[in-house]
Amino acid sequence: MINKPHKKSNVVDLNQSLKDREIEIDLLQKTFAEIGSELDLDKVFQIVAERARTLVQAETLLIPLLDENCETYTYRGGSGKNSDEIVGESLPLEFGVCGWVWKHKRPWWLGVLDELSDDEKNLWEEEAGTMIMVPLQGRRHFLGGISGINKIGGGEFTRRDLNLLQMFASIVSIAIENAMAVNNMEKTRTTNDDYRMRLEVLNKQLLESSKELEYLSLYDTVTGLPNRSLFHDRLSRNISQAILAEEYIGLLLIDLNRFKEVNEALGHDRGDLLLKKIARRLERNLKSNETLARLGGDEFVIILPDCNEAQSMRRAKDLKVLLEEPFNIVNTKIVVSGSFGVAMFPVQGDDASSLLSHADSAMYEAKNNATGLCLYDPALDHMTRGHLVMVADIRRAMEERQFELYYQPKISIKDKKLIAAEALGRWVTEERGTVPPDSFIKVLEQNGLLNEYTYWAIESALQQAIIWNREYNLRVAVNLSPHTLMDPKFIENVDKIVGSKENGQYLTFEITENLFLSEYDSLKDVLEYVCQLGINLSIDDYGTGYSSLSRLIKLPVSEIKIDKSFIKNVDTNKDDEVVVKSTIDLAHNLGMTVVAEGVEDEAAMEILRKYNCDVAQGFLISRPLPASEFDQFLKDY
Repeated sequence: MINKPHKKSNVVDLNQSLKDREIEIDLLQKTFAEIGSELDLDKVFQIVAERARTLVQAETLLIPLLDENCETYTYRGGSGKNSDEIVGESLPLEFGVCGWVWKHKRPWWLGVLDELSDDEKNLWEEEAGTMIMVPLQGRRHFLGGISGINKIGGGEFTRRDLNLLQMFASIVSIAIENAMAVNNMEKTRTTNDDYRMRLEVLNKQLLESSKELEYLSLYDTVTGLPNRSLFHDRLSRNISQAILAEEYIGLLLIDLNRFKEVNEALGHDRGDLLLKKIARRLERNLKSNETLARLGGDEFVIILPDCNEAQSMRRAKDLKVLLEEPFNIVNTKIVVSGSFGVAMFPVQGDDASSLLSHADSAMYEAKNNATGLCLYDPALDHMTRGHLVMVADIRRAMEERQFELYYQPKISIKDKKLIAAEALGRWVTEERGTVPPDSFIKVLEQNGLLNEYTYWAIESALQQAIIWNREYNLRVAVNLSPHTLMDPKFIENVDKIVGSKENGQYLTFEITENLFLSEYDSLKDVLEYVCQLGINLSIDDYGTGYSSLSRLIKLPVSEIKIDKSFIKNVDTNKDDEVVVKSTIDLAHNLGMTVVAEGVEDEAAMEILRKYNCDVAQGFLISRPLPASEFDQFLKDY
């Protein structure tokens, strides 16, 4: 029996297919007619982006072009979602899908996955289906590419989309090349004077941008004084110079008394104004070789090079009297007092950390005496006696293996699979109970024990990861401090612990973003070696430091962790939401995975799911668990 409705359906589908084909051909003809005579390069890019986006029904369409140096590419045109944020950005050629297309001289789409090795498939499979890119081939060389991201209405880009986009690219590449040639000819017609003028403007802009970045990373935004990072750098340099010259250094720590009451009475804006006036008054009374910095809140610190104990105490007394003169804040006279702690190099501290710690101890003693001024005295340092006991306990804990690793799971947001865990150090004693990690990590670092502890943590995490990977597929992340990464024996020790790529594939090293500020050059070689062992690298607490895009993309990093401070209120704070969305888009564009840490509720998870964040970690999923409980978590999950 003939199925007539089925035959009619086939006819309808065929008619629709022919109609679609006519629309596509008409679109191609209109595009060619529009750009064939158009010599304005920006207009050509805009037309091509809009037409290509319509052709393959992409949410976003981008046109990356190879730069003249053949080492980077720049997004020159775009249409659709978030394209305005991306157009104009330049990236190294080896990063992202664009680099893959130019390296292999072929298009990228879902079907490519079947041809890749397992390692490449793991790296690129999340991009497949959500991205399509075809090359733009000029008469003599590659021009760039046309890239569609995310199919409108969901789904994946098909073989038909690929064929259409390739046909489209072959048509428009000639017009783009012609427009670029004309654009280059117009540039060559400009006079040398005009060229020099534009070059001067660009250099000035670059200089201003560099100064702005340096200012943001090294100076306090309220007072304009050096911040904690720059203070530590200058104090370390002063100490190096003092050792060579056999000189003393005085360190003066100032804590404003009852400043919180000023903020509560006058408001934070006027409180900030008062901080600025205090900074300017102290600044005017500095000597040329002295450094004034703001450590944060209501704390200031002054480095007094080539000052002995008597001179340092005299400077402290003079500045204390100076500080107590009234300030005029919006027609209101305000009198400020401060507690002054003084510590001397080298007798009361032979490095920046111990010197600042002892100045801090002296400052707290100053709060309890009549003068408000105190020179560090070990006999009065209750923190020191407790510290010595803590050091002894920690040394014993290292010897007796009292430390334990807890594991906090990480899940794929897309399919909720458990894919990784972060190893977190814990120390529980009968006398002290549970010691906060920040406390014992600081003591470990100050007493030269942090490297030993970190290598123990790497080894323990790896052993546990190997056991779990007999049944499950997950990596275990370990936090590395800058101190350990810069250890001269770091590569040697990690090589002994990990040994091979077979073991390295189970590990991720999380490194803090701030490390890129001061140790970028020496860090690069170390991290590249780590990657050779198969270990993944992750940027921890991303968004809280000052690492620049130009540095970040040159390092072999595969993952970015958005700091929990941005996740906590992401569903109610629009600024946090913008930061999260921009970070996810940027990381994905660089071929990186994004982990959101500190996810505590479904509202935050929904926002992360909306912006296609890859991985979530936080109390919503689980608190950190001992290995035995994590075993059960794996079985029950």
